[in-house]
Amino acid sequence: MLSEPKRRTPPAPQTSTSVTLEKVLGITAPGNRALACDARTGLLAYPAGVSLCFRKAITTLAFSPDGKYIVTGESGHMPAVRVWEVLERQQVAELQEHKYGIACVSFSPNGKYIVSVGYQHDMMVNVWNWKKNIVVAANKVSSKVTAVSFSDDSSYFVTAGNRHVKFWYLDHAKTSKVNATVPLLGRSGLLGELRNNFFSDVACGRGRQASSTFCITSSGLLCEFNDRRLLDKWVELRVSPSATCLSVTDELIFCGCSDGTVRAFSPVNLHFLCTLPRPHCLGADIASMVDASQLFSCRSEARYPDTVAVTYDPTNRWLSCVYNDHSVYVWDVRDLRDPRRAGKLYSALYHSSCVWSLEVRGGGEVRLPSGSFLSCSSDNTIRLWSIDGVNVINRNILSHDLQKVIYVDENITSLLDTESTGESGSEGQQTDQSRVGIRTLRVSPDGQHLASGDRMGVLRIHDLDSMEEIMNVQAHDSEILCLEFSKPDTGLQLLATASRDRLIHVLDAGRDYSLVQTLDEHSSSITAVRFAGQMISCGADKSVYFRTAQQLDNGLQFTRTHHVVRKTTLYDMDVEPTRKYAAVGCQDRSIRIFNISNGKQKKLYKGSQGEDGTLIKVQIDPSGLYIATSCSDKNISIFDFYSGECVATMFGHSEIVTGLKFSSDCRHLITVSGDSCIFVWRLSPELTIRMRQRLADLRPSRSTQNSQNAPQQKVLNLR
Repeated sequence: MLSEPKRRTPPAPQTSTSVTLEKVLGITAPGNRALACDARTGLLAYPAGVSLCFRKAITTLAFSPDGKYIVTGESGHMPAVRVWEVLERQQVAELQEHKYGIACVSFSPNGKYIVSVGYQHDMMVNVWNWKKNIVVAANKVSSKVTAVSFSDDSSYFVTAGNRHVKFWYLDHAKTSKVNATVPLLGRSGLLGELRNNFFSDVACGRGRQASSTFCITSSGLLCEFNDRRLLDKWVELRVSPSATCLSVTDELIFCGCSDGTVRAFSPVNLHFLCTLPRPHCLGADIASMVDASQLFSCRSEARYPDTVAVTYDPTNRWLSCVYNDHSVYVWDVRDLRDPRRAGKLYSALYHSSCVWSLEVRGGGEVRLPSGSFLSCSSDNTIRLWSIDGVNVINRNILSHDLQKVIYVDENITSLLDTESTGESGSEGQQTDQSRVGIRTLRVSPDGQHLASGDRMGVLRIHDLDSMEEIMNVQAHDSEILCLEFSKPDTGLQLLATASRDRLIHVLDAGRDYSLVQTLDEHSSSITAVRFAGQMISCGADKSVYFRTAQQLDNGLQFTRTHHVVRKTTLYDMDVEPTRKYAAVGCQDRSIRIFNISNGKQKKLYKGSQGEDGTLIKVQIDPSGLYIATSCSDKNISIFDFYSGECVATMFGHSEIVTGLKFSSDCRHLITVSGDSCIFVWRLSPELTIRMRQRLADLRPSRSTQNSQNAPQQKVLNLR
């Protein structure tokens, strides 16, 4: 029977108060339709993951004119338009009239209506009297629509997209009828010779220019339509290759373009005013940027991320920009007569594609500051973060949270999210087409080395002091799925690499990572390998192998002691701190607990509260009291390791959670996902206290535990 050591601890906390989302490191705004600013307060809003209440990815959002509400649209089947109260953070209205995802939403300036436009396959444009919860007007649209804007007097709105600019008129006499949906009257803009352009954004004029409508084409034209829907005039933005977004006020037009360019124009006559400063150049050494002047002193041949979203705050005269490397900047544009005086007020940099794995600071890893962790991504970077922004190595001017970026190659294209430009890619999905990126990370027990494995099978070793690469070798024929260092008390310095090519390589870290042995028992992908007195591995062949090490004449050799087969694929494994038990996350959503000494299964319980999906990752906290799991239905759960009782369930990522770790101080759970975001969850004080008490109980008994495990530890205690 699997039993928990006796100890005095407080009672288990309740699920509802166990975990709260403390910080989000990431942004999933696909373009201007998902960036909004409250004109009254300057509050900025953008999506990062899903609606925390309804588990649908947020694709678009907009503030109400008074700033009290925010409307969101979702992707997926039967998506909803939702209205939220900003201060209370509560949903106050919901409309579910679309079937295949919502491309853009907007409040009318009088606050009475919301317009929502579906994806191209949805084909619907709905006007919603949201306080009465009825659709007052609707029609179909066959083109791909990427933007919508209401006129200043709320009498019409304009949609823009692929070869599409259309004016939709509201008949207030008809739309005021209760419980009646009338056909929405639409008239196409007269595009003339520009009819074959992709119109990436649209904004109706304000103030003196209220009768005008402004559009931007991906080919780099700023266009103005008059009150007769006629394309009256246009100017070239002189950008290459594309223009993506615009923000219009009664005094200014800002156009976001490729290569970090933002140009300002006058809405009165489309006269050019200035070009704003660009963000950091791609591949910049973030840690070394400690002075503002460095932001404007990049090399002439440097390349910059494309601007994909801009929104202007007229109260403070700030311009917020999102770039396609998933960075966010806020510029002070109070004096556009001299663009050199446009200063950076705020910036943040995030991963631009799937985050695969993370490593937290452990007890022996003194080279990482307290409260820091590492992450790796398909954007071909390894990043060092600070949880609280307090304990940092060197403060830089670009991010409070990001301390260092390691670029594993010189290909800067992988740093860009090509799906965030409105013209390309599938709607509402973040695809990972190329086979590049860092797949897994592991820090050596002494904190000197960082091992990483990529999706092409390359193993890299970085020195954590200098962050310099000291080894690069093609270790496998396919992506490396797991790395594991042996424990210090074994007397060995080994690194095991496991891959989709069905092989495990055992390397001697003390001898320049020379090959010790290759193990080939698995018949399919190896999903996890762990050292715990023995070497344990599991994989897609539904097998768990237990091996012990012996010192033979020709060197160290691992030999199989137990082989366990189950009827389900085994996706991940972790070992609790006493090294008596290994927990395996399985395709059938179960957690199977194995006794490491004899290879027998001791316990089984559900690792997800849902009825769908498979367990992707399992992670035991430093004390061994709790186990966190991620499921392919995007749920995250925390269970009591010994009883199997669910302590907490969380969700918020819009893609599967690819990695999760407890912080070494037992205060946080950090999760990473295919949506490019990192979530930092704050554990309740009750959970933290229980874990810390257990850690205190374990420390004096570590030596005793090791002697009790002598039969299985003895073989590995060789130098």
